[in-house]
This record gives sequence, C-alpha cells and structure tokens, in this order.
Amino acid sequence: MEFPFLMILLLLPLVGALVTLFMGGQRSKYAVYTAGAFSGITLLMSIYLLFVSDLGSFSTSYVWIEAAGLTMNFALGVDGLSILMVFLTSLLVFLVVVFSSSEKDRPNYFHTLLLIMEVGLLGVYMSQDYFLFYIMWELTLIPMYFMISWYGGPRRHYAAIKFFIYTHVASLIMLIGIFALVFQSAVVTGNPVNFSFAAVLAGTAAGFGTTFQTLVFGLLFFGFAVKMPIVPFHTWLPDAHVEAPTGGSVILAGVMLKMGAYGIIRVCLTTLPEGAQTWQWVMIGLALLSMIYGAYACIAQKDLKKMVAFSSISHMGMVLLGIAVLSEVGLEFAIFQMFAHGLITAVLFMVCGMTGHNVGTREIPLLGGLAGKMPIYAAFMMFGFMASLGLPGLVGFVAEFGILYSFWDFIAETQYMWMIVFGMLSMMLTAGFYLWAMQRTLFGKLTDKVDTSHLHDVRLSEGIALGTLCALIALFGIMPSLATDFITVFTGGFF
Repeated sequence: MEFPFLMILLLLPLVGALVTLFMGGQRSKYAVYTAGAFSGITLLMSIYLLFVSDLGSFSTSYVWIEAAGLTMNFALGVDGLSILMVFLTSLLVFLVVVFSSSEKDRPNYFHTLLLIMEVGLLGVYMSQDYFLFYIMWELTLIPMYFMISWYGGPRRHYAAIKFFIYTHVASLIMLIGIFALVFQSAVVTGNPVNFSFAAVLAGTAAGFGTTFQTLVFGLLFFGFAVKMPIVPFHTWLPDAHVEAPTGGSVILAGVMLKMGAYGIIRVCLTTLPEGAQTWQWVMIGLALLSMIYGAYACIAQKDLKKMVAFSSISHMGMVLLGIAVLSEVGLEFAIFQMFAHGLITAVLFMVCGMTGHNVGTREIPLLGGLAGKMPIYAAFMMFGFMASLGLPGLVGFVAEFGILYSFWDFIAETQYMWMIVFGMLSMMLTAGFYLWAMQRTLFGKLTDKVDTSHLHDVRLSEGIALGTLCALIALFGIMPSLATDFITVFTGGFF
C-alpha cells in the first residue's frame, strides 16, 4: 500500500484543531504552540510537494459511499493548478498563527478555527471528487463565520450572517450545477453515477449538448463568481473584511477568494468548454466592471481595511479577465495572479490590522506621520502597497502584465481594441489610491487626532510573518518561473 501522503496532509490540521480545542483554561496559553506545530508540519509537507517531480504519484482514492448504482470517492490529488494553492494555504495559516501569537481572547478557539479552515481549504484544492469537493467547500464557511462573529468588530454579527448567507446560497446554486454534471455524464457515457472528476470528464469527452453546457456553466459560474467575488455579487466582502480579525482577513482574502477562480478553472472550463465560449463576453464584461469599480471604490474609502477589501475585488476581476480570454497565456497568468494576490494581500491586511491595534483607528483622515514613529511598520506598508499596484520586480507586476498582454492579444485583431483602456485605467486608479493612502497615513505631520504616545513598532512575531511574505513577493517577482513552471504543466495544451 502506498504511503497516504495527501491524506495525512489533509488530516494533520484536523488533529491539531481537535487537540487545540480542548486546551482551555490554564492550558490556553499553549494553544498557539500546538497550532504552530501542526500548521508548521503541514507547511513542511506542502513544501516537500514543490520538489516532487511526479505529483500524480501522490494521488489517493478510496470508495467512500457506494449504494444503488451511485459512487462517491474520497479522492485526493495535486497538479499544476492546485499545488501553489496548497502551498499558499499552508503558508498563510502558519504565518497567521505566528502573527496572532499574542491573541489573548480564547486563543484555543481562535487557533482551532484557523486549523479547521485549513482542512477545508486544503480539501477544496486537493479534491478529485465532486461530493468531497462540495463538503470541503461548505466546511470553510463554518469556521470563518465563527471567526468573524466571535472575534470581529462592532458589526461582526451582521457581517458574519451576510457572509454566510451570500456564500451559502451561491453554494446551493453551484450544487445544482454539480448534480447536473454528474448525472448527465452518467447518461451520455452509459456508466453508473460516479462523482469523481474523471467520470465527469468522460462525460465531457462523450459530448454534452451545447444548451446543457450553457445552462450548467451559468449555474456553476454564479456560485464561483460570488465567492471570488465579482461585481455585482461583491457586497458581502467589504463588510466581512472590516469586521473580521486580522487573521481571518488574511485567510479570507489570501486563499478563500481563490476558491471561486479555482472552481471556474477546475470545473467550468475543464468540463464545459462550449459553455465557456458562450459565456466568454459576459465574463469579460464582469471582469472589467470589477476591475474598474473595485479600484474606483477604493478612492472613496476612509477605512484602510475597507480600501484593501475593494482592491481585492479589483484584482480578482483581473484574475477573471485572464480566465475569460480562454487562452493558455491568459490562464497561466490568471493562476499566477491568484498566487501573487494571496501573498500580497496577506501583507496588506496584516499592516491594516497593526494600524488598528497600535494606533486605535484605521480611519485615514485621522492618521498621518506614522513613518516617524513606526519606521519598520511603514516600510512593510510601502512594500505591500507597491507590490499591489504592480511595481516591476515584485510578483504583482509579472501577473498583471501577463494578464493584460493576454487580453491585448485577444482583442488586437477585433474591433474592440479600445477595451485595453479599461485595463490601463484600472492600474492607474490602483496606483492613485495606494499612493494617496500611503501619503496620508505615513508621511507629513504626526497626527494629533489620536493618542500616539503609546505607539510601538513591529513586534518580532509580526516582523517574522511580514518579512517572510515580503521575501517571497520579491523572490517570485524576480524568478516567476519558480511558480509558472508548475502552472505551465497544467495549462499546456488546455485550449
């Protein structure tokens, strides 16, 4: 029997969550060390996968439920699409544990929720069966709901309920699409009903009708678009981010939003290629709308965290644009942007959280001159802002350049060449609001609107987390092939 590496990778944080859960009372001060140990081992295992030449050899599959001609499998696997998301998930969870090591409010519950989220996220990215995929998809909602509701801001209960309702309803619509895929694949192939990805791909090869593909693509795309989120399904995200604790925001923006883009690629494009062609211009329109609206809305925000939340909407719109052009280049850089945005947005939400905790407010009009009092904090904020606006040499530039190139290549031979203006406008607005926020927050005269006598610079645990992320942002910006080599294995010959 082969060593069940992926099974252990998935179950390890679950065991850690159970151990941490019962570390109440006097033992709660050790919860962070327990969570750090389990998430750290999980991270080391995911790093090991990055150096494996044949990822397919790690696939694991067991028949889970088999009754009345219906089969559901506990099937796990990794490939060029999922490997970076698995690494990003384990990395961010570990760094959130490090960053939040000073958490004093029920730390055992806080770290239990983090580890359960890690189980759900890893399950989504490694699932090779639609039944398991949906269970893991829903599993991620529960700990995030409690993370916001228990550890969030003044309007945390409203934000948590809104987050849950929006994403759960979208998941139910997605579930209808999954059922349609699975049962129709059984019809066209003449095989028993099987929820495995491979069985549904056999249905795609046998031939789904154009009408079926168009309708089911719409159901699935809606479920995934709400999760990204794409305008106009985005309103839950700013509320959730503003009220969520820093660790929750890092996981939500860093890896949970990527579930939507991952689903579009893994499910919609792979199984319903004709549906993708039919919906192509709808996706392009929504992508451009999200890019412009998200960036424009940032300019009106007074809360640093809400500004970063709207910037995530804009950047996820760019991911959708790369997907929507239906080319290997666009898809490759869309996946790379998912990874890049995960690293960058983690830095942004960490510095926003530090602003709220250290200064006592995140309101931009009340801030100013913080660089003089907290120079290391200011350096991390500037680095994160520059990476997010696409400064050459950092990972965001490579991803955004590739996506805009693929879009230009798509429209260059059409009458819609003028649409490239939307991409450039989005980047200009992004540079504008980041520079504006940075100038008002860090430079000028030290604010006298809040008490700054107690300010302290970055703590060691915070510096370790932020320094690691900034190093990776620079490393993958200078050597993007470290990530794209995985991606091209998946995208080669895709279209």
